[in-house]
Amino acid sequence: MASRGRRGGVPAHEGEPRREEQTEQQAPAPQGPILPPPPPVDYGVFIQGLVQAMQTQAHTQAALQAQMEAQEGEVEQYLEEKKALQKRPAAPFQWQDKKKAAY
Repeated sequence: MASRGRRGGVPAHEGEPRREEQTEQQAPAPQGPILPPPPPVDYGVFIQGLVQAMQTQAHTQAALQAQMEAQEGEVEQYLEEKKALQKRPAAPFQWQDKKKAAY
């Protein structure tokens, strides 16, 4: 028994669209409002803003670097003081005679 299916995308009837055409017709239409084209870009203003942002970043970075160096100086001073305290001889431990202690 031979099967009677369509092969090669040939329509069974002339009024029936082919499968390729059906998929093109089923593509979803874009949703939402249609937006106008963006305004033209003034590259001079854009570059000025970019330069200003870069300068601000450079100033901020320099200020942070100076602050960090000042803090590193404080840490070094603290460590030096700590070393000096460790090198200083400690007061000798004195035993208290239990006999002398007043009860």
